[in-house]
Amino acid sequence: METTYTCSKCGMSVNSQCAKCDEPLLNNTIELDNGEKVQVSYCPKCEGKIKSPMCCGEDMSCAL
Repeated sequence: METTYTCSKCGMSVNSQCAKCDEPLLNNTIELDNGEKVQVSYCPKCEGKIKSPMCCGEDMSCAL
């Protein structure tokens, strides 16, 4: 299922997919060495990860 990210300030929404695998990106979090958790989008096929999208200076959110 494709993840839809929505801006809580302006309501803009985006869907994303991996250009390499043509797969919808899924939502996840990763934990950094300092214990901080960061929201990421990842490809379930090649397991590539990117920082989740931002809008209006904030991370866009998605329903889990």
